[in-house]
Formats: sequence, structure tokens, C-alpha cells
Amino acid sequence: MPKQPALSAKIGLAKGKNKIMTYSSSLALSRSQFAGRNRNSVSIKARAKTFGPISNTIILIVLACLLGLFYLSQVTKTNAYGFSLNSLQQQQTQLKNENANLAVYSAQLQSVSRAQSSAVAKNMVPLTPSATATN
Repeated sequence: MPKQPALSAKIGLAKGKNKIMTYSSSLALSRSQFAGRNRNSVSIKARAKTFGPISNTIILIVLACLLGLFYLSQVTKTNAYGFSLNSLQQQQTQLKNENANLAVYSAQLQSVSRAQSSAVAKNMVPLTPSATATN
């Protein structure tokens, strides 16, 4: 059976002193670095939760779809407002034409009543047919 080498090592400390440590003292030192007496030496560190590349891709696709839906809703609203604006402009044109026709009709009625009430019209004699023409 071969001899086992000595389980001691020289470790350089920060102050430059050398200290000989045995295997058992190095284990005790390493355990004391992580936990004190009567404490669990297993430490669980909370990692920052991050999404993986597939999750990031899915999130980007969902965001792109949402932006597309928002854009489509805005375009649809714009088209709807354009349609109602066009309808209102057509109605305005119809009302302007009707107003012009009513103004002409009003002028005609005023001219007939003015002609009937004028002094010249009062002096005129109405024509009545006296006889009919025969062949």
C-alpha cells in the first residue's frame, strides 16, 4: 500500500505571513467563511428573473400585433370621419342649391306682386276674348 502524501499546504496570507494548514483546519476555515455555528451552510442566492430568448421573441410578436391593431383602429376612425365629412359636404351642397332655388322663386313671386300693385298695372284694362275664330 503506497504512502499517502501529507495533507498540509502552505497558504500565503494577505499580510505576507505563511501559515501551515492541515486538511481538517482548511475544511473548518472554508465552512466558517460561508456560515457560522448552527447555521445551514447551503446558501441559495436569489437570481434576477429574466426571460429566455423564446419568451422575448413571443413578447415582441405580441407587442407588434398590439401596435398593428392600434394602427388599424386609428386608420378605421380616420376613414369613418372622412366618410361622415363627405356626407356632410354633400348635404351642404344640396342645401345651398335649395337655398338658391328658393331665392329665385321668392324673387319671381315678389316681381309678380310688385307688377300687380304698380300704378301702370292698375291703369291697364284686362283683355277678354269677344269672339272665337272659326274656319
